[in-house]
Parts: sequence; structure tokens; C-alpha cells
Amino acid sequence: MAGEDGRIIHPDETPHSLTERICVATLRPDGGRWTPLWWWLCMGVALALLAGGVVSVAWLFYAGLGIWGIDWPVAWGFDILNYVWWIAIASGGTFISALFFLLRAPWRTSLNRLAESLTLCAALCAAIFPILHLGRPQFFYWLFPYPNTMGLWAQFRSPLVWDFFAILAYVGCSVMFWYFGLLPDLATLRDRAQRRWQQIFYGVLALGFRGSGLQWRHYQPVYGLMAALMAPLVVSVHSIVGMDFAGGAATGWHSTQFPPFFVFGAGLSGFAIVLLAVIPLRRAMGLQPYITTWHIDVLGRLLLTSSLCVAYAYVMDVFSAFYGPDAAERTLFAFRLHGLYAPIYWGTILLNIVFPQFLWWRRVRLNQPVVWLVCLGVIIGMWLERFQIIVTSLARTQLPSAWGQYTPTFWEWSLLGGTIGLFLTTFLLLVRFIPMLAMAEMRAMLGDRP
Repeated sequence: MAGEDGRIIHPDETPHSLTERICVATLRPDGGRWTPLWWWLCMGVALALLAGGVVSVAWLFYAGLGIWGIDWPVAWGFDILNYVWWIAIASGGTFISALFFLLRAPWRTSLNRLAESLTLCAALCAAIFPILHLGRPQFFYWLFPYPNTMGLWAQFRSPLVWDFFAILAYVGCSVMFWYFGLLPDLATLRDRAQRRWQQIFYGVLALGFRGSGLQWRHYQPVYGLMAALMAPLVVSVHSIVGMDFAGGAATGWHSTQFPPFFVFGAGLSGFAIVLLAVIPLRRAMGLQPYITTWHIDVLGRLLLTSSLCVAYAYVMDVFSAFYGPDAAERTLFAFRLHGLYAPIYWGTILLNIVFPQFLWWRRVRLNQPVVWLVCLGVIIGMWLERFQIIVTSLARTQLPSAWGQYTPTFWEWSLLGGTIGLFLTTFLLLVRFIPMLAMAEMRAMLGDRP
């Protein structure tokens, strides 16, 4: 089969065949099937999940935070752990698109558009939870430091303010980076569209881009500058999320390892979600000549590297608990090992550390069903990790008389399912109307190929 020989791009592909294949898949001209059946089936599942999330948010606005299982001492539950989980998933696109662009990795060209789209969808889901957790989400704009008649200013020592500015900067820059890189492809779709509404739609989005020499001379350095901005931004965002915990005095949180620990976890989550989407989508859309087994192999090695970094952070967590003088830290770690939430901890170790070790063997990395299952396990494992970090630390405070436990309610599970539905819905819409390959960059690479 084309593209299955381990090359970055199949040798028979040309700039013309690439443009024709991607434009046909997006524009669906006369004679082509409008939308494939698999897309409708996936969209149906996504909308069903999204509807459940909308109902849970509406009920939350009506009944208040009491419908959640949060209580003293576990005042943070699904809302914060899902926020951290989603914002970590959103990092994969930035790592692949910006960081590897600066490193001039040629395999990145086939994956950057898909990875950036996943970033936007995941960041949108993450942005919901801090606002809902405020208690009065209609006043979320109070987090802005703006002059007002009440003399109210944001509390800059609050982690909520850190999160707000971090995710605002990350989402805003990610959207601009994604959209700026999309302009040449939108112009291509505009020029090849046959239906009038498509010409107008893609013409408006292309912002007058014509591909002239002057436009390209401005476009290329600006894109490189934006990539240079995004690469450190993704590290800073997850460092800030880690400092939310490191800045607290709760048992198990007050540690300087949390910022790099969260960056490691973001890389692991991000590479896993990209592989989770790439493996089925390349077959469903016929992208095997451009997203080959070489790309899956490279992503598998990156996933393995990230897993080893996370394993190092887990070892340091154990070392700091038993080497330090704090008895509460040792009590907390013993609770994680064989307490009420012990299955959460051991599931984290199994899914994030043990299973990815099979990727040491190239034969396993090229076995796509196995790799897909490992990535699914990593996504679940990272959610379990967030659960054990947040819930177990809050459930076992310094005072044994204040110990408690946390049990999520139906509405919290429904909201989690709703954000998964939102993620799938937005991603499927992008897949349908936006080219999932960066045609302009791919044509440049094919033109330089001997």
C-alpha cells in the first residue's frame, strides 16, 4: 500500500497529486460523496455526549455547586482535575508544530495541521472548567485587572488568576498560530472551489492571500517568529499550572518539582492524543501516502521518551516523601499505595509507565492497534494521575481530624462526557471543512525532494 514502506512521503506523490487529493477531500466537488458515513456516525456520538454536558451545565447554573461531590476538605474535584487534564492534552500540537519546526524536523510537516487542530479543541474544553469553578461564572470578567466603579482588582496571589492569564495567552496565541499557518491553504481552497458558497467562505477566511512573492517574503519570517514564541509558551503555561499546586501548602503539593513534572506530563498526553487521532484518521481519509508508518514510529519514540521523563518524576516523588522530614508526606504516600484510592495510583503507574515500555521495540511501534491501545491507556492514565494528585492530597491534610474523601456525582461525570463530546464535535467539524495537511508546506517539501 502507498505510504506503508516507512518513508516520510511516498515517492510517487507530487505537489499536484497532493493538492488534488486534499482539495477533493475538503471541497467534495460534483461527483464526489458529500460526507462519508464514518463522519456522521462519529458526529452523532459526539453530539450525544455534548448534549449531556449542556444539560449538566444548565443544571449547575440552576442548582449551584452543591450538585457536585466537592466538600471539605476536598474542595477541588472533577472541575480542576479535568482542567489540568485537558490543558495537558492541548500541548501536543504545540510541541509538534512549533518546537519541531524550529528543529527543522521534516516529518513534522505531515502532522502539524492535525496536531494544531487537536490543540485548539482541547484548549477550548480546558477553558470551561476554571470559569465553572468560580461559583458565579457570569462574573468571570472580574479576573481581568480593569478599572471599575467598585474598586475591585484581581488578586494576583490567587492561582485562579495565574490560570486565567495562562490559558488566555495560550489559547489566543494557538489560534493565531493555527490560523496564520492555514492562510495559504485557505487561498488554495478558494481558488479551486466550484460552489459559490465555498468560494465566498474560503475567500473571506483567506484574507486576500494570493501567494505573491511579497506576501511569501512577509509570511515566512512571521511564521517562524510565531513558532519561536509558541515553543517557550507551551512550557510556561504548564509550569504555571504546576505552580498552582507548588504554591499551595497542601500535603504532597508544596514541591519545586511540580512545574517540570507537569511539563513532562503535558508532553506525554500531547503525543498520545496525536497518535490516538492520527492512526484511525489516516486510514479514514486516505492519508497513508503522507502520514506513513515513519511518522507513527517517530511519535511512538517521543511517547516513550515522555513516559521515561514522567517515570523519573514519579521516582523523585517517592524519594522526596521518604527522604524528607515531613511525616504527613509519608502518611499521604502510604495512603496512595494502599488506601482508598490505591487503584487510582497503581492504574497511573501501569498505564503511564509500564505499558509504554513496550514501545522500545520497533515491531511494537509499527503495530498500529497496539500503539493505539497504549495511547488510549496513557490518556486514561494521565486522568488518573490528576485525580490522585488533587483528590488524595486534599483528602489527607496535615490534621487527621480533617481527613475526608471525595466521590464524584453523576453530574460531574456528565460534564466530563460533555467536554469529550465538545472536543470530538469541534475536531470533526475542522476535519470536514479544513484541510488536515498543510498543503503549502508539503508542496515546498515535495518540490525540494530529488
